[in-house]
Amino acid sequence: FTQDEQKIKVLSTVREKETSLEKYIYLISLQDRNETLFYRLVIDEIEELMPIIYTPTVGNACQQYGQIFRRPRGLYIPCNSKGFIYNILSNWPHKDVDVIVVTDGERILGLGDLGADGMGIPIGKLTLYTVCAGIDPAKTLPITIDVGTNNDELLSDPLYIGLRNKRIRGNDYDELIDEFMQATAKKFPKALIQFEDFANQNASRLLEKYRNSYCIFNDDIQGTGSVTLAGILSALRILNQSLEDQRILFYGAGSAAFGIAETIVKKMMALGMDINDARRRISFIDSRGLVVKDRANLNEKKRLYAHDMKKETNLIGIIDSLKPSIIIGVSGKPGTFCEPLLRKLAELNERPIIFALSNPTSKSECTAYEAYSWTDGKAIFASGSPFDPVSWKNTTFYPGQGNNAYIFPGIGLGIIVSRALYVTDEMFIAAAETLADFVTESDLKKGRLYPPLTKIRDISCKIA
Repeated sequence: FTQDEQKIKVLSTVREKETSLEKYIYLISLQDRNETLFYRLVIDEIEELMPIIYTPTVGNACQQYGQIFRRPRGLYIPCNSKGFIYNILSNWPHKDVDVIVVTDGERILGLGDLGADGMGIPIGKLTLYTVCAGIDPAKTLPITIDVGTNNDELLSDPLYIGLRNKRIRGNDYDELIDEFMQATAKKFPKALIQFEDFANQNASRLLEKYRNSYCIFNDDIQGTGSVTLAGILSALRILNQSLEDQRILFYGAGSAAFGIAETIVKKMMALGMDINDARRRISFIDSRGLVVKDRANLNEKKRLYAHDMKKETNLIGIIDSLKPSIIIGVSGKPGTFCEPLLRKLAELNERPIIFALSNPTSKSECTAYEAYSWTDGKAIFASGSPFDPVSWKNTTFYPGQGNNAYIFPGIGLGIIVSRALYVTDEMFIAAAETLADFVTESDLKKGRLYPPLTKIRDISCKIA
């Protein structure tokens, strides 16, 4: 059979599967037995299949990883291998590695601690490096650092693939990561390392610790910041407004939220704004309510955005007081953008910008239909996971998906080609501006803040 004929056969088989998880299992088995055909299929049918090989289906796959496990992909580095990490890396059959995606499985999407079962994320991300940016899959390496799990359900599951101990913390954890970084730099000196789905207490800390010594970035912080900024820039074209005039409210105060905020601040500064003025236009809500200056025990990140305001825990009250033009959900708490909240935003703004970015779909702060219907079609909406088009009265909206796959493959390709020594924040600003430039006036009229996925290889090339 020709490859065209083979593609017809496997595509029809995928479409016959009843559930997204069954489709995922079939595609992963195809990737194992015929990698070339797998990539041909996914590249040609990217809009249909990206939600299967990555979010939201990959989250369900990680939750079921022990049940669907067929054969290993990538490397597992257990915490009881201190002193031998270089030896483990040396077992990898390919000596020339360009990109490594590594996780410790503690914060998989919005699903929490999945331990070693989180390996589906590095595998999926590296698949997208090939699909979206043409990077040779033989030069990619998925890694899970298995430091245990605090998920009791997994620890009691006989099919769990990881170590059966609680997570190591403190010096033991830091020494393991230090050895991993040193061993990786020695074994694969040209490789870009992407940190993925580390928990809040480690994500920002490890990024700051290593970013000036190794070629690394954290996709949850910097990639999410870049793709969100691109969506905001597109939304402001609809409104014909400037970024400096916006008032932005974050619902959620984890590492992704601060990554987005800092990316927005850097863009505001590039437009001539003072850093303190930029930060004053951004506020945060965490589990204790509005982040304000006189609250005790604020961490370093929250202090940067803690303003001189009265304490408030009621979400509608906060919105009434701050009057944000943009609200960004990064909480992992579904349904928190309720009808009264969205109606209040529509009352305060002619066209409120509403980003419900939590992944997977089950964790989204609101659905696309809720955003459009509860604002009487006023919302400019984007989400972290895909939603179908929404018909409201006489208009059909095509909600944008703030998918990091628009950003990190192009960043990676540029770094590989240029052999950049470090990954800078300016790269992510450039990527956001490039992505926003691909959004056409026709896209904006449909409510689409991101270009179609069919353009993603051109986007990655331009970003690179």
